Amino acid sequence: MTKIRIRKLLLAAGALFTAVPLAMAAGTNITVKGSDTIVIMGQKWAEVYMQKNPDVSIQVTGGGSGVGIAALINGTTDIANASRPIKDKEIDTAKKLGYYPEEFRVAMDSLAIVVNKANPVNEISLKQIMGIYTGKINNWKEVGGEDRPILRYSRESSSGTYQFLKENILKNQDYAPDAQTMPGTSALANAVSNDPGGIGYGGAAYFITQPKIKVLSVKKDDKSPAVNPITSDGKVDYEATWSGKYPIWRWLYMYTPYRPKRETKKYLDWIMGPEGQKIVEEIGYVPLKPKG
Repeated sequence: MTKIRIRKLLLAAGALFTAVPLAMAAGTNITVKGSDTIVIMGQKWAEVYMQKNPDVSIQVTGGGSGVGIAALINGTTDIANASRPIKDKEIDTAKKLGYYPEEFRVAMDSLAIVVNKANPVNEISLKQIMGIYTGKINNWKEVGGEDRPILRYSRESSSGTYQFLKENILKNQDYAPDAQTMPGTSALANAVSNDPGGIGYGGAAYFITQPKIKVLSVKKDDKSPAVNPITSDGKVDYEATWSGKYPIWRWLYMYTPYRPKRETKKYLDWIMGPEGQKIVEEIGYVPLKPKG
């Protein structure tokens, strides 16, 4: 056997032995990307799961639901977190690239409408929210408050929360052009905390510990009672969300590019099981309603 032939065989064997540990490592690494609404809860899930399964590495980052779904479609994440359902056009794009997204409902979320603590307004209707965010209502006196201009704070267009409000509350009307775009719920909360005329929105759990923010009660219509997503003792009201009495709620999702297997499936099953749902409660979101 020639030296060249032996060298080729050795190189091939080296490549094989290198590929084996890499493949094994890939099976224990899970990347999760997407919704800023879910990111804190997602990081806690990952932290606890890795403590119980030290051979598994889970990396969780935010960026918005659209960012996560885009990463799923281009093959750069194993799981996409989303606070909105995946769109038909996104599914079509994924299929063209060889991916077939699978949907998992992992928790629920009450979407809160928030104002500065100093604002005397305590409740608002869905119609009034639509009026404010489409620019038809521009002064707090129009909704029972002081004679003060309304300053609208919103999320960026890649946010699932932005999309949810537009589709379900604004009925697909455009946001008012003067709505100020915030890069995340934290930035929005900070803006409203420092602005007596401000209004914003986001996952109710985030605002529970914000001392300068008031969560408004919301009415489905003028004849309906106003319902708050937060209980009097400062916790998310599960029953108000499960029953639909609080009118602005949504599912929180995880998407995989195909039917999950092995460690990814185990992780998703754990999230939707008792231990994962306990963390949902601890973070302040609404767990899946117990069966029966």
